[in-house]
Amino acid sequence: MTHRTSLAPLAATLLAMPVTPGAAENFKAITTRIRIEDCRAAVAAAHPGPVIKIEYKWRERRLIYEFEVAGEDGTRWEIECDGYSGKIVGTEREVASPDDPLFAANRRIGLEEARRVALERYPGEVVEAEYEIKNSGAASYEFDIRGSDGREWKLEVDAASGRIVDDAHEEFHQTGRD
Repeated sequence: MTHRTSLAPLAATLLAMPVTPGAAENFKAITTRIRIEDCRAAVAAAHPGPVIKIEYKWRERRLIYEFEVAGEDGTRWEIECDGYSGKIVGTEREVASPDDPLFAANRRIGLEEARRVALERYPGEVVEAEYEIKNSGAASYEFDIRGSDGREWKLEVDAASGRIVDDAHEEFHQTGRD
């Protein structure tokens, strides 16, 4: 099934924007050759189960689709698909708490220290914290931060070193539930 979204509200907004010298380089156009359905098929092949949430975000000038999938065994997965190549570029398993044995085995810093590191990068309010295990076994805290200007940022702090290991920059759209 294909969902179509009207571009009329976007077009009206763009037409109402003032045109000033230099404005063009501040506009970030989203162009992909891959339809989201192609990424969804790649995700389904890797981890069957219902998609709970999809996020669109920028990482290193790339559009990334992040699918949260409820695995058939109840495990939650976050699978990232490159919006240009259609290839899966990252897989993480979510756990319920930092006390989960898989997470605790690699944890050297606590939640509050990780939160402090995240908020130093993007001041604001942490609106969601998740605990993730990468394929390598590394554990990380993932934070969604809402700045005072309303923008949302997503980043991961390594639970062993306290370093930021993934900074997806601005998350610009999400469908589904948290």
